Amino acid sequence: MNDNKEMKTREAQDVQAQTGQPETEVFLRTAVDIYENAQGLTLSADLPGVSRDRLSVQVEGNALTIEGQTAIDMPEAMEALYADVNATRYRRTFTLSNELETDNISAEMKDGVLLLKIPKRAELQPRKIHITAS
Repeated sequence: MNDNKEMKTREAQDVQAQTGQPETEVFLRTAVDIYENAQGLTLSADLPGVSRDRLSVQVEGNALTIEGQTAIDMPEAMEALYADVNATRYRRTFTLSNELETDNISAEMKDGVLLLKIPKRAELQPRKIHITAS
């Protein structure tokens, strides 16, 4: 168990040596599928273990940020001897086109999958022109 603590300390020192800054919080990059149609974009993000109250979706300028934290945390009395993944937080940031209406984004969370629908601006969406007979 002592070797594990030494390894973590060495990893933190390596991060500090490479960046010149102390180790910061680690985020997992969630898998995201992006679909486009005439009406806009649909993003489907896998966020296993993240509940709706631990999820944040923000738009600032043209940047869309998805951030979530799993609800399962290691109890204080326990320490993992080995873990493939230590981070319990997810984060992805996307740059959005000016063609999209960021004020009308809809979000739905179901079974660990976040579904975001981002519509295109109305003037950029295809429209059918009605023809009258004269």
